[in-house]
Amino acid sequence: MADDGAGNGGRAGGGGKGPLGDLVKVESMIQLAIALPAGCVIGWLGGSWLDRHFHQTWISIVGILLGAAAGFVQIFATVSRYLKNDRS
Repeated sequence: MADDGAGNGGRAGGGGKGPLGDLVKVESMIQLAIALPAGCVIGWLGGSWLDRHFHQTWISIVGILLGAAAGFVQIFATVSRYLKNDRS
């Protein structure tokens, strides 16, 4: 690939140097801050709906736990991607 003059070695996006690369890094950090609470809230809402639908009281707790697990997976994936881009 020809050098596009962006200073990122031909990589598209990925947090290169400069102001755009800094914005990509900030966006990744915002994802980290939002992933866990968003997963918990979505799991709680889904679990609460299932609680009402099936007349149970424990499904919302399972929903919160599944949402937290999904949030941790998202955090791990974001950090792994960030560290991989940082090394190259």
